[in-house]
Amino acid sequence: MDKNIIRVLLVDDNENDYILACHWFSEFQVTGCELEWLDNYQAAQQAIAQGQHDIYLVDYRLGAYSGLELIREAIGNGCNAPMILLTGQGNRAIDLEAMQAGAVDYLEKSQLNAPLLERSIRYAIERQHTEQTIRQQAALLDVTKDAIFVQNLDGQILFWNQAAELLYGWKKAAAIGKQTQELWQETNLELLQIALAHLKHHHFWEGELHQKTRDGKDIIVESRWQLVREFAEQPQSILVVNTDITQKKHLEAQFLRAQRLESIGTLASGIAHDLNNVLAPILMTAQLLESQIQDERSLRLVPILINNAKRGANLVKQVLSFTRGLEGERTLLQLKHLVLEIKQIIQETYPKSIEVVTKISQNLWTVSGDATQLHQVLMNLCVNARDAMPNGGMLHIVAENFLIDENYTRMNLDAKIGPYVVVTVTDTGTGISSEILDRIFEPFFTTKEISKGTGLGLSTVLGIIKSHGGFINVNTEAGKGTQFKVYLPAQEAKETIEVADLKLPPGNGELILVVDDEAAIRDITKTSLESHNYKAITANDGIEAIALYVEYQEDISLVLTDMIMPSMDGLTTIRTLQKINPQVKIIAVSGLVTNDKVSAANNTGIQAFLSKPYTTNQLLQTISTVKNKT
Repeated sequence: MDKNIIRVLLVDDNENDYILACHWFSEFQVTGCELEWLDNYQAAQQAIAQGQHDIYLVDYRLGAYSGLELIREAIGNGCNAPMILLTGQGNRAIDLEAMQAGAVDYLEKSQLNAPLLERSIRYAIERQHTEQTIRQQAALLDVTKDAIFVQNLDGQILFWNQAAELLYGWKKAAAIGKQTQELWQETNLELLQIALAHLKHHHFWEGELHQKTRDGKDIIVESRWQLVREFAEQPQSILVVNTDITQKKHLEAQFLRAQRLESIGTLASGIAHDLNNVLAPILMTAQLLESQIQDERSLRLVPILINNAKRGANLVKQVLSFTRGLEGERTLLQLKHLVLEIKQIIQETYPKSIEVVTKISQNLWTVSGDATQLHQVLMNLCVNARDAMPNGGMLHIVAENFLIDENYTRMNLDAKIGPYVVVTVTDTGTGISSEILDRIFEPFFTTKEISKGTGLGLSTVLGIIKSHGGFINVNTEAGKGTQFKVYLPAQEAKETIEVADLKLPPGNGELILVVDDEAAIRDITKTSLESHNYKAITANDGIEAIALYVEYQEDISLVLTDMIMPSMDGLTTIRTLQKINPQVKIIAVSGLVTNDKVSAANNTGIQAFLSKPYTTNQLLQTISTVKNKT
């Protein structure tokens, strides 16, 4: 078939009109058009479906059928070839209806002639080529992961690509024509004014912007602006390319915290070294004097000197354990023995108002470590838990196997793929405020009264865990309690191969509502779900979750909700969802897993409880189990 020939299909139930059209085609100044004719609706449907024509001329009346309906149906089924409506007489209402249906032009038969028909066909073909070029260019913009959009100088959106939809939560159809302040919230309006002023003078600007998206998610974007002339009939517009660097910034913050601790450690190590040089002769001299002096008063004072010198040496030892860890003697250990020993000590020495509960998984993997040091880690964590519960409470110690996957490593810089043994120490005490949470592992930092603590307990814990190749996570809520999770690399884990080879249960395109006030958790959970054939929408608190559920109730198959959130907590969210739909399937999630919290969630009738942080395997297995529940 000659690609230069323009194949035209005339759909008209009047043969005389076909004969007249043939005559007009013979008069075309530019050759290359080939006319075919069909006289009924059904035959035209089949011909259009085959897509063998370049342009369609459709009569308004096709016997008992309407040409407009044929055009609507064809375009709805994906036909991209231009369509021209032919009408018997001028009627503005029909003309408008034709354009709304998708026709590129409309012609009155009473005024039709060869030149007019030729111009209309040529215009339709050229328009088709232009639109095809634009679609191809737009498709290229949609491939990029950067949010690309164009706005006029008043902030009105003129163009919006697919990545912008994903980043800001607004579909293209909804975003076009809206003001930028309607689509997201700028955190620093002063910086925005500076950027606009710079753009007007230099026609270009780039920098970092902090924004809040449609679903309330805080994001950081690396933004590049370019002044553009004549876009979408606008004399001047702004082309914006935004790259989401939120996760990169979070990882940088983790890295900077680690660097700060390393710097503090380097300083502390130098001081500790010098203190050792000072304390060693003091201690040795005091012990020598003790064996030589005779008077009673001196014999009472020297032990005080010796004890305080030893105490100073002990502090130095703790500082050194923070800075470079203590090697000690490493052997293969079964942590359940340490946990049971700690439990016995607590029961014998702690106030009776503190109840201790232990849970140890069967077939717990072994770790390579120093028993004395790991005993010190657990004791320090338990002592802190005791001090956080002056009026009593619950202390839970849990030891379990845990397989870290790639998904988990994205949330924690210290984590590595592989098997770990996790010891979790959870209290129901006062919790830790967000203002000091970043500093709790710094040596000599303490919130306790003078003489009540040195501020070396947690720094020693961190040093020992790092020297064992592990890491530690903290979850806390003021007034509700604190949870420390200690991760130690496992040495024997035959189950690892079996778990790694398990095929993760994929979804079938189900829509999951993910509710969590932590942006990083929302994002990585959404990404994990979408990577395994689920769809996901997110909400940053219970109020937003309820609104989204009401809007998409028919589509949402399952809700994954955090238990601790601002505005509306997890329990209230769950109960509200169940009032809207008693059959709603819910998985409750929490990083602070206590028996009373699990019990309260289970009493609401949820289908499962998931502990944070979770691996992709845990997430998908839990969802799969809940989906299959009747």
